[in-house]
Amino acid sequence: CHADVQALYNNLKYRAVMYKFNHGVDMSTVAAAQLLSNTLYYKRFFPYYALAVCAGLDDEGVGYCAGYDAVGSYLRSRDGYTANGSAAAIAMPVLDNAFGKIGVSSGLEKKPEYSLDEVVEIVKDVFITCGERDILC
Repeated sequence: CHADVQALYNNLKYRAVMYKFNHGVDMSTVAAAQLLSNTLYYKRFFPYYALAVCAGLDDEGVGYCAGYDAVGSYLRSRDGYTANGSAAAIAMPVLDNAFGKIGVSSGLEKKPEYSLDEVVEIVKDVFITCGERDILC
């Protein structure tokens, strides 16, 4: 529900601003992931209807991507990408074929190295594909 997504966003934005005010630095991706988990768990009896994904760079500069369920349980993706919600069944095969390295085959022996612009275009295509094929998007 859009209202739940907006309420969760506003809550997290407020908490991130308070973190920066209290600590003098921006919140790390790992800290934001834990904050999201705690926030969702706190509302577990009347949860936000928002299946979130948290992505960014960790403290070592390595990509961090985690998918959440409605009550804050999360799983860090070992592949560096994930999808959540009703369109995940549509998005994940496309992402697997473009970026997957473990147990996935797109017919290519070795996956190409994509530039930032190419990755952005692939992700845009995934969103367009999901929007065209998923009635709940």
